[in-house]
Amino acid sequence: MRPSSQASSPTVPLNRPFYERDTVRVARELLGKMLVRRIGHTVLQGVIVETEAYRGEGDPASHAYRGPTKRNAVMFGPPGHAYVYFTYGMHYCLNVTTEPLGNPGAVLIRAAEPTSGIEQMKKRRRTDQMRILANGPAKLTQAFVVDRNLNGHDLTLGKKLFISEGANVERLEIASTCRVGIRVGLEKPWRFFFRGNSFVSKQ
Repeated sequence: MRPSSQASSPTVPLNRPFYERDTVRVARELLGKMLVRRIGHTVLQGVIVETEAYRGEGDPASHAYRGPTKRNAVMFGPPGHAYVYFTYGMHYCLNVTTEPLGNPGAVLIRAAEPTSGIEQMKKRRRTDQMRILANGPAKLTQAFVVDRNLNGHDLTLGKKLFISEGANVERLEIASTCRVGIRVGLEKPWRFFFRGNSFVSKQ
């Protein structure tokens, strides 16, 4: 089952208290929310269908596990900001910061179901296959034009990049598994997604 296309108007960003909570809870509750990217007069939107939670201390898979660095500084800052990093020398990944100030946490936005600006996404992804436009963290950042310039961006301002209330997902089944693409912390079932949704990266 897919999220309802009857989503609320994606003009009001989620507030800071939404992000200032337990990272795993935020990761789960981000499912069904609307990812919004504004580039001039162009608006790109998609329903978030897959996320992963990363904490700090006690989570060896987290960038913040060994303490603050220049790369992960955003994770130690206020909640509700974009944490964008470059990986494998070729891809960007979009995360949102969680937990109170000084307590590092972030949620990786792994996949989204595009709902607006689809033709622009196809051009940027160089594909006509809608299902693979944003079904993975690197594909998502390509489709939504997210790069290091948005690292530290305040998502609660509702400007270039933000997350708003989205689709009606009450009847959708949420599944959880271990996280993908890591070597440590595999025992933690902190990857969340809508079961049966064709825009999820891996079922």
